[in-house]
Amino acid sequence: MVDSRGPLAQDARRPERLELRVPTTATQLPAVRAMAGDLAMRMDYDLDAVEDLRLAVDEACATLSTIADGDAPLTVVFETTRTGLHIDAWVPTADGTEVPTDGFGWAVLAALVDAVEGRRSTQADVPAGDGSQASVGVISMDKYLPGQHPTGVGSDQTVSVAR
Repeated sequence: MVDSRGPLAQDARRPERLELRVPTTATQLPAVRAMAGDLAMRMDYDLDAVEDLRLAVDEACATLSTIADGDAPLTVVFETTRTGLHIDAWVPTADGTEVPTDGFGWAVLAALVDAVEGRRSTQADVPAGDGSQASVGVISMDKYLPGQHPTGVGSDQTVSVAR
């Protein structure tokens, strides 16, 4: 679903929101990666940033697929803004399941985007959730357009590759 309503930003871009829900299987992850790349190209990111976003979305989705509860779907919400692209990816999980934020995959993910966070949440607190208190694992990412990087965002990120 794309929501293009709302006021125009200063640069005449409307914030847009696209929700993508797919089965949490390896065969569906290329579709999510392609959507990220297409949005990034339309937002005029350079080719390196487009590829970084594709790889970051792929890594986030692969990480979430390891903690998904059974055959629960993967939901990815892309929000375009004046400053860049914000992505929330989440899957339903068993209560108490943590999003793995260590290891090589997380280090790669953190290097590809400007800000990343992995956390537990509920369906009531995630974009496109059903409003219930069911547990979900979320990875949120931001990739800013050149010259739009907010001061202090992502600059103090500590990444651990220890397991």
